[in-house]
Amino acid sequence: MTDTNTQLTSTINNDNTLTLALKNIDIPTPQADQVVIRIEAAPLNPSDLGVLFSAADMSTAKQSGTAEDPVITADVPVQFMPSLKTRVGKATPVGNEGAGTVVAAGSSPAAQALMGKTVAVIGGGTYRQFICANVQSCLELKEGTTAKEGASSFVNPLTALAMVETMRAEGHKAIIHAAAASNLGQMLNRICIADGIDLINIVRKPEQEKLLRDMGAKYIVNSSSDTFLADLTAAIIETGATIAFDPIGGGQLTSDILNCMEVAAARDMKEHTIYGSDTFKQVYIYGALDRGPITLNRNFGFAWAVNGFLLFNALGKLGTDTVMKMRKRVANEITTTFASNYTHEVSLAEVLHLQSIAAYSKQATGEKYLIKPQA
Repeated sequence: MTDTNTQLTSTINNDNTLTLALKNIDIPTPQADQVVIRIEAAPLNPSDLGVLFSAADMSTAKQSGTAEDPVITADVPVQFMPSLKTRVGKATPVGNEGAGTVVAAGSSPAAQALMGKTVAVIGGGTYRQFICANVQSCLELKEGTTAKEGASSFVNPLTALAMVETMRAEGHKAIIHAAAASNLGQMLNRICIADGIDLINIVRKPEQEKLLRDMGAKYIVNSSSDTFLADLTAAIIETGATIAFDPIGGGQLTSDILNCMEVAAARDMKEHTIYGSDTFKQVYIYGALDRGPITLNRNFGFAWAVNGFLLFNALGKLGTDTVMKMRKRVANEITTTFASNYTHEVSLAEVLHLQSIAAYSKQATGEKYLIKPQA
């Protein structure tokens, strides 16, 4: 094991700026229930960008330093600074998950059992070369699974599984998912096909329709089509979907989904009522691809809810037994059901190159970046 440990950090400064930089830190010594993992692969997820860029205006970003040791600075609009006061002056480690080899272990049997194993880890700060983590934050990967294959073992797989388990727990029978051609969307498709669950996929491009159809998806509707609302309503009538998960957030897609659910439900009503159908309709928003306001055109009665959906909150509601089964399934199916495809691989330094930032900050469907901290 080397003596160097490079970590990517994000700092909000008193002068209304953001600084992204690489810092050299000590390699930690594990306590009894901890292990030290040499991080060999870590994905760039949309949730990571929230920590990385915070509220900075990245159109103002400037790069300094060297190619091997770059520094990025950008302006933070003054109106956002009060909400960021707890971050000011603190070099915040970035990265929600990753995978690599356990190179040191604490004294407990659970820690010792992971020595030399390839594990996935969650918990923050994975954009570094070595990380110390509690064994409970680790997922031992099956023998032969590489760090690259296991790098995205938590955020997308557990979110997709949590959507299915939430559907079951709340008594729904089919799901609607927006931005459905994403890596997470493809995982959700494979889960639903395997488990016999009807899934309505909302996409916006013909090539995304083809991608999902080639995977075996049955219900695909294109939000760019002139017949989108009619197509979505028809799919809801056929499947009985009354729960949706939307990573877009802003705009009126949530409203459109609720209205189509209401049109489908109202077909069975015997008498008109100004309060709408009594079929409960639920939309969970789990992302902010559109940071604009959420517009609700309320033609969908009163039996509805719009809530935020955060993975860790959802796992807490589902309970330990369910979560342990979910984690086991991910480990067993990480190269099949939960496989991730990466279009670009970058070093820690390359994450802080303006050209890379311009590309991965678009969060384009089908474009996923993998960080190789040892590169």
